Amino acid sequence: MSAWKESIEGLFIGFTSAVGVISTYQTLVSCGGLFRKKEAVTHKPQKTFAVLIAAHNESAVIAPLIENLKKLDYPRDMYDIFVICDNCTDNTAELAREHGAIACERFDSSKRGKGFGIEWMLENLWAMPKQYDAVVMFDADNLVEKNFLMVMNDRLCKGARVVQAYLDSKNPFDSWITLSYAVTYWFTNRMWQLARHNLGLPNTLGGTGLCIESNLLKEMGWGATSLTEDLEFATRCIERGIYPTWAHDTKVYDEKPIDLRSSMRQRLRWMQGHYDVAGRYIGSMLKNAIKAGRLGMLDAAFYLFQPMYVLIMTMMSVLFLARFFDTGATMFSYTHLLPSWLLYGTTALIYLLPFVALYLDKVPLKGYLGLLLLPFFFLTWLPIFFYAFFTKKNQVWSHTSHTRAIRIEEMQ
Repeated sequence: MSAWKESIEGLFIGFTSAVGVISTYQTLVSCGGLFRKKEAVTHKPQKTFAVLIAAHNESAVIAPLIENLKKLDYPRDMYDIFVICDNCTDNTAELAREHGAIACERFDSSKRGKGFGIEWMLENLWAMPKQYDAVVMFDADNLVEKNFLMVMNDRLCKGARVVQAYLDSKNPFDSWITLSYAVTYWFTNRMWQLARHNLGLPNTLGGTGLCIESNLLKEMGWGATSLTEDLEFATRCIERGIYPTWAHDTKVYDEKPIDLRSSMRQRLRWMQGHYDVAGRYIGSMLKNAIKAGRLGMLDAAFYLFQPMYVLIMTMMSVLFLARFFDTGATMFSYTHLLPSWLLYGTTALIYLLPFVALYLDKVPLKGYLGLLLLPFFFLTWLPIFFYAFFTKKNQVWSHTSHTRAIRIEEMQ
């Protein structure tokens, strides 16, 4: 019995140590988002863009996005809009053409998913007579701020090769689910993405609102066909020493699932993809980080190791409650491994930073209600984390239906 107890205590000690290190590191990095240096646009339009829209049966939302993109503050002859009509069975392609986009239809039942669609589109794009300096990627349910291409042009002219824009929600107040999503994104944009940008660390890609230099794509290929093609491509870039960067000054809005069932299906796909990519790349990422002595690579490996900030908050909350309500009758002493000042201080910052993020980014007052919903939203993540781990080999793409035909004028 003593050996069993020692084994369990050893596991708890290892768990507590890992959570403490991860939480402290991420909390310190998040503090980098407390300040924001204005990055003025100083370059006139120079770059040409191929704007790609990934679409699968998106007839309900494709038209507002195309009309939105046609009105960007950028010379219209310096960008073309392509809609990847991927295995569509509705009239997405017809609507795309009617609204002035180039519809590229793909039918391949053996290779389903956004990653395969993008790979196919890029192969076709490189074979066209007209070539572009960069490729921009959106999802069909998106809306885009008018300065998007101006900002991307400026970042490219300043030497960036992969750029991620601010990701926002176009329907944050439709339900408690969409508000929880929105709060999570508002926090992540400020205290994860902007923080890393300020500290010179690589940013993560969000699957939409990203800009990639064409020469880089031709050099390394797309090669990202997992369920989380954005994470896979970003990881491959970082392995090469190419850090994705962040543009806090231009926004992309997308539609969040309204009901819990659709939300969990979407997040399950994200986590299955995350575990899959982590399993394939974390070893080489750690090796390259140590070999090259690059903190950015180590940070990226760190992100692959732990799924999301929500897990950090949950685990630190468990340790905090275990310590706070400990009456001395606790069977194991693992909750006392971390110093009280570290446990209480880190937990306090973890819960304070979301409030600060919303305040700094001037989120509407009713958005703060979402902070009260986060604990319940976090609870819905826990079964996803565990189920996704045991089903990470499942690479069947699950499509999220979009129905809100909102126009950019309504967002502003």
